[in-house]
Order: sequence, then structure tokens, then C-alpha cells
Amino acid sequence: MVMIGQWLGKVGLGTVIGLALCAQAAASFDTGRLSFKVRINEVMSHYTEAFTSVMPSGTVVIRLAKDSLSGDFELVSEQRVVSPSAPGTWRWRAPETSGLQALVLHRTDTGETMRIQVFTLVPASQVRNGKLNGYPIGTYPKQPFKGLSAYEAPLGFIEVTEANKSTWVSPHFRLEQFLCKQPGGYPKYLVLRPALLMKLEGLLAEVNENGFRSDSFVIMSGYRTPYYNASIDNVANSRHLWGGAADVYIDVTPKDGRMDDLNGDGRVTKADAMVLYRWSDQFVKKHQRPELRGGVGAYGSTASHGPFVHVDVRGQVARWGHRD
Repeated sequence: MVMIGQWLGKVGLGTVIGLALCAQAAASFDTGRLSFKVRINEVMSHYTEAFTSVMPSGTVVIRLAKDSLSGDFELVSEQRVVSPSAPGTWRWRAPETSGLQALVLHRTDTGETMRIQVFTLVPASQVRNGKLNGYPIGTYPKQPFKGLSAYEAPLGFIEVTEANKSTWVSPHFRLEQFLCKQPGGYPKYLVLRPALLMKLEGLLAEVNENGFRSDSFVIMSGYRTPYYNASIDNVANSRHLWGGAADVYIDVTPKDGRMDDLNGDGRVTKADAMVLYRWSDQFVKKHQRPELRGGVGAYGSTASHGPFVHVDVRGQVARWGHRD
């Protein structure tokens, strides 16, 4: 048996302290994960809070993963039990009007609960002269970028109001965090992909496992309307327009509106963004989540913002900003 003093001499006190801090952060962070997994339409979730969107009169399909079929489950909508359409599968039809409704999936044998926030969309066909109920949307490209389906114009938009803006769409992210930064009152409109939330939740858990205690990311930029994207002279095919991208940073100690000093050199520079970049770059392969494949980019400071990392779920690997 190696004595404690001998072990400390081999690994170093700094390493021991670092490991202790990582363990403490991981222990105090609640991932919100459940013992079961559910595919909600096309995206798998295993969190207490989930999200999806659907067109009016459309169908939400909720299907238990194969390794979760042994549990006892009950789906409830507006205090009414929804009958399964097949073992471990439920089909819920959305109303004809836009709005928010919560479905609750209970695992009765363990007492676990998943709340699924379902947003019935406002159809894009209601956009008139680039505006939706007075809110500037702009115009999406007529032809998808490189013919890719991920760049097809959205069929509808989430209507965000004062009443629903604080809705939890995953355990650590609220709807309002992803709103476009353009000025204007409510209602506002939004496109948001559930896969992006799954990737951000996974990355946030990774951050905490590495010893940086944070309950969320700061979303510096989430959804952008084509109108706003053009106003800031950003590239026309930015993934932000399709609700599948977020520019994020960690801001906990001190909470000052800028990236924290993640590499511990006493400064806040692009090197700190690179710490988050590396975790993001390795995430899909490490956790075997090919459905969350996408872009990762690192950015340094400017006069208007500090360092940050871009993360998206475009379906193809893209990397930039990691070389000076």
C-alpha cells in the first residue's frame, strides 16, 4: 500500500487540490438526468425538462428508448392520461392554434418525471412583408445552402410572450436566453432546435466535471432573424438563423459579463475560450452523440465583447478560430 505522503509526493499537492475541486463541482451540480431515455420526434432526451415544437394540428411522437421499456410509464396532458399508440410509444396531436402546452411523462415505478414543453408554432406563411405581428423577421434564402435540408426555411416560429419567456426548455436553460438581440416588444418570435439544447446540456455537465461550477452558460447570441443578421453584416448562412447555434461563455467568478479565467493565468483572453473550445470539440466523439455533430469556433475579445465559443448542430463537422 502506498502511504498518503508518498502519493502526495508523486502527484503533487496542486493535482490533489484540482481533483478535489473537480469532484466537489461535479457532486454539487445537478445534471437533471433521468434513468430513462425518450425520443421526442427526432431527438433523444433523458432530462427532467424537455422541449419540442410542432406545427398546428401536427403530431408529437414520444417513444421510449429500448433500454427504458422495462419501466412503468404514464403520459399526462392537461391532467388527462394519454393512451399509448404502441408499447412505449405515444402520439399527441397539437391544437390548431399556436401556444405552449406541457406534457408530463411519469415513470411510476421510480417516481421520476419528465416535463415536455410543446410549442405549437405560428406558421411562417403568416409573415407579411418580412414581419410577423409587427416583429421583423426578414427573408430566408429561397434555396437552401448547398441544397442541405438543415438550411431549409423554417415552417413556423415559436411565439414568445411575457408569460412564457421564462419557460425551462431544458434543466439549465430558459426560452428567453435564445431570443434574438434585436429591439422590440412582445410578442417576439424564435426558432430553436432541441438538438442544440441537448448539446449545451452535455457541455455544461462537462464544464462542471472539469471543476468549473456553473449552472448555465451565458448565451451571448442564440437565434437571429435574417433581418437582424443582415443588420450586423454577419454571413448569410449563419446557423443562428435556423435556431441551431449559440455563442456561449462561462461567467461565474466574478460575474462581470465576460468569460471567466478558465486557464488560471490571471487574465481573460482567447486562451480561456480555447479551454471551452477543446471540451466542445471532443464532446460528440467522447459521448458518442453523432446526432449532435456540428460546428465549434473560438473567438477572442473585441471592444464590444470578451472571448466566447460558438457551438452548433449543423450535422457536419466544422472548426475554426482554434489557430492563431
